[in-house]
Amino acid sequence: MLNILLLGAAVAAAQPVRNPDMFTNLEIGEVVSLDPAYPYDGASQSAIQNVYETLIAFKGASLSEYEPRIASQVPTLANKLVSPDGRTFRFPIRKGVRFHDGSEVTPEDVRYSLLRFMITDRSGGPSALLLEPIAGAPSTRNSSGAITLDFAALSQAVRIEGRDVVVTLPRPFGPFLSIMARWSYIVPKAWCLAHGEWDGTEGTWKSFNDPPQDRSYLHQNANGAGPFKLERWDRTARYVLLERHEAYFRGPARLKRVLIKSVPEFNTRKLMLQAGDADLIETPRPYASQLAGIDGVVLLDGLRRLQTDPALFFTFKINPVANPDIGSGRLDGEGIPPDFFSDDDVRKGFSYAFDYDAILRDTFKGAAVRALGPIPPSVPGHDPSQPRYAYDLKKAEEHLRKARGGLVWSKGFRFTLTYNTGAENREAAAQILRKNLESLNPRFRVDLRGVDWASFLDKAQRQLMPLFARGWLADYPDAHNFVYAFYHSAGRYPSAQGYTNAELDALIEMAAAQPAPSVRASLYKKILAKGYDQASAIFTVHPAGVYGMRTWVRGLVDNPVNLGLYYYPIDKK
Repeated sequence: MLNILLLGAAVAAAQPVRNPDMFTNLEIGEVVSLDPAYPYDGASQSAIQNVYETLIAFKGASLSEYEPRIASQVPTLANKLVSPDGRTFRFPIRKGVRFHDGSEVTPEDVRYSLLRFMITDRSGGPSALLLEPIAGAPSTRNSSGAITLDFAALSQAVRIEGRDVVVTLPRPFGPFLSIMARWSYIVPKAWCLAHGEWDGTEGTWKSFNDPPQDRSYLHQNANGAGPFKLERWDRTARYVLLERHEAYFRGPARLKRVLIKSVPEFNTRKLMLQAGDADLIETPRPYASQLAGIDGVVLLDGLRRLQTDPALFFTFKINPVANPDIGSGRLDGEGIPPDFFSDDDVRKGFSYAFDYDAILRDTFKGAAVRALGPIPPSVPGHDPSQPRYAYDLKKAEEHLRKARGGLVWSKGFRFTLTYNTGAENREAAAQILRKNLESLNPRFRVDLRGVDWASFLDKAQRQLMPLFARGWLADYPDAHNFVYAFYHSAGRYPSAQGYTNAELDALIEMAAAQPAPSVRASLYKKILAKGYDQASAIFTVHPAGVYGMRTWVRGLVDNPVNLGLYYYPIDKK
């Protein structure tokens, strides 16, 4: 679909190209940090992936083929860079790759970068992506916050032999190379040390564990080996400006500069695209039709996505401290208690009260697939026969009448359902649920609130939002990435929900270590059935992607695991 649309764009392009050396992308989200080890949101990673280079990368739009980047070869069994037991991976480090400050990338930089990514382990950050396969645990700390990481073992697991960086896993981990293709960002060790960062030793690493974001020099300064380098990050004006890295080892990018700007309001984005002041804009599905017929604009529709979004997440243990979102904090019709959503009947009642057909029809206009659970249909492990909730107000009422011994129905409730500002799809899901719940009982009241992205992330991590709308775009193309994020107690959402289930944790860990696809599929079937019974979230759709873009743009390669755009191949003509 994308290729057809771009071919049409090439024919239609007739207007003079505005700002031919600058590509302007308008996004909803806002960059919160430029430190590769800190942020775990799409807006930040969309900038980081263009500034920092990885060891290997996905080849073009492929989800199964890799190409070497800072490593000179992709490890495989055939080239003997992967051990027969699937636990040891050798990455030969390419010579002549330069960071933006002119220094050459060394094996020590690579080792330091992998270790730094893991030991940083910000609460709610991305470190678990490497910690889980390499350290054998998704965190450096236990549930009480005490440090549990064996640094000596981790230091031995990532080592240097000649020009090879060798990584040995404690057990086989199926998605390991796909994780490295997205998250093995390399930073210069000497530059980091010169600016007060971790010195790479066992004696100091704990002082750099779970740091505040503004402590890191890398928070607002960057020195990568990627195709673009940081020119400016203006947090007041909410934009990041990148400039071309002329010494990039694969040759300079076609564009001289890239402007990534946060513009939450769709109408503003649309007007800037129409005027030629933007080259591409993030386009929520409800507004896609508004771009049709605009001269010089093409709608890139039906883009492949590995995405579950929106989903509505129940917080099992709400933080009540100075929290207006739970009203009175009691089940008295004017609020909810902090453990309101720990009741199975409450969650199941809410799940039956959601109109799944309505969001497909009215919000996504059919350009999405009904979500049965967290795993999208194109990812192995998806089970089309899995149990799922359907819109059924009678069943919703049945569960809500039983909840908390009948008190939910007789007393009613009031709380705030939160979504991030500018995410119209998530706002639409919130509206659908509110309408149906309030139709069941006049004592049921749901307030909706949109908050800016940075505040949204902060509120989620502090468990302040009783119910919130968010979604998941794959970090890497494997079922583990979805079930871990949605169901594992150390995953992205359960940790923000205060949700744990030991049986699900064990099944998820078992599935990741299995080499046989048939065995993994059987385990994921059990995981999905158990997840359905727990009803920890409401899954709505797996959407297709859509962008609005000027017809003068060339070379865009849309890979669904990129968190944003990869600008290296893009040109304007």
